[in-house]
Amino acid sequence: MKPIEGQPILTAARMRAAEARAIADGASVESLMERAGGGAAEAVRRLAAGSRVLVLCGPGNNGGDGYVAARLLRANGVEVRVAALGTPKTEAAMAARAAWGEAVEPFPDALPDEHVLAPVVVDAVFGTGLSRPLDDDVARTIDALVQCAHLSVAVDLPSGVDTDTGAELNPLQLPEYSLTLALGALKPAHVLQPSASLCGAVRLIDIGLGLDEIGSPREHVSPDETIARPHLLAPQAWAHKYTRGMVVVIGGVMPGAAALAVQSAMRSGAGYGLLLADPVADMPHAIVRRDWSVETLTQAIAGKPKVAIVIGPGLGRDDRAVEKLDAAIACDRPIVIDGDALHLLEERHFEIFRRRATVQDRDRRVILTPHAGEFKALFGDWSGSKIEAARAAARHCGATLVFKGPDTVIAHPNGHTNVALASSAWLSTAGTGDVLAGVVGAMLFGSVLGAAEAAVWMHAEAARRLGGAFIADDLARELSKVRAAL
Repeated sequence: MKPIEGQPILTAARMRAAEARAIADGASVESLMERAGGGAAEAVRRLAAGSRVLVLCGPGNNGGDGYVAARLLRANGVEVRVAALGTPKTEAAMAARAAWGEAVEPFPDALPDEHVLAPVVVDAVFGTGLSRPLDDDVARTIDALVQCAHLSVAVDLPSGVDTDTGAELNPLQLPEYSLTLALGALKPAHVLQPSASLCGAVRLIDIGLGLDEIGSPREHVSPDETIARPHLLAPQAWAHKYTRGMVVVIGGVMPGAAALAVQSAMRSGAGYGLLLADPVADMPHAIVRRDWSVETLTQAIAGKPKVAIVIGPGLGRDDRAVEKLDAAIACDRPIVIDGDALHLLEERHFEIFRRRATVQDRDRRVILTPHAGEFKALFGDWSGSKIEAARAAARHCGATLVFKGPDTVIAHPNGHTNVALASSAWLSTAGTGDVLAGVVGAMLFGSVLGAAEAAVWMHAEAARRLGGAFIADDLARELSKVRAAL
């Protein structure tokens, strides 16, 4: 099993193409199935700790993986039973069932009795590519078995989810698993909600697709991958505040939100924080505050080698806010646009961003950070895959997009996306978005490539370290420890 940070994400179609390439290069469906089932068996054997195992097999190749896993578990001394939802429909699955060589039970009734229940349940009923809801009785049976098990493992995907969108295909609530073993590659359903919440811990089983081999660049495999721990540098011995970077946060009707953003930028590594907003009580003395004016902004950044602007937290949406946004964009410095400022963006601004994107390495110097409501206000309603929605929006506006939420997606105008792994639900509190905007601003001073990804990772890590019941001020302070650890 492999961790899933920094791994490519393949849609169902890309996964089929990757398997086809592996077969063209000499693999067989049977050999891929053997590796998948073998990886699942090894994971289950280690975690089951001698407990009885029930493997649920479907009629397709996912079921074939289950038969292989059952055979190898039995060979390693595990007490294992198999229950099948129909007979296999592919040659490889037929061969796997024949190799199992033991009795196969019919799929249990909707309400299984104690004889059917097992401490460990392995779901190999339906994996990648399912496009229709499960029969209600089948869904209820799987739910009952998983809920009663001490350990539940989904092979590839929990049965009943859409591979590419992460949607639950059944109107009935699907169960939550202890562990999901992604076969060959991650799928969108492993990282997009609501299916990501059903997967439990997700680990990757290498089945020999060669996705990381030299000569198979990841961008040719998939434009999508998960966020990994960033690699950041400490300041050089000769560094000073301006070489480390100046973050200017432009505030408005709620100056406390802007103060949160600028504090977060400094605690994330910026050398100088300037707040252009009304005074805020108890603000750290290290932050410089000035009253807003276009002249103050222009003079403050003149001649500075590294400047990033953050605008939106607590800005308001009046005429004065529009003036501030126009002035910030006109500076032609790296900019993070968040909160209220997102509601003020117009197509003329997107034209500016798209012109920037035609200049080498400029496409990641404008970063928009909408949550779902702000995304809808900017780009309209969307359905289907959040990854595809974010990708289309980034291309339209010519800026990098951080589409926030429990499954944050970062999309760049060049089509590449990164998806954050599940983060703390305690981030659902006022001000945490302002904190993230400040971190993104600070990260623009490292490699522009990956600035948003590093910021989202640090934001989630600070929340993880805090545990729970924190407020945004706590999150901002914790960033110092996170940055130091990197």
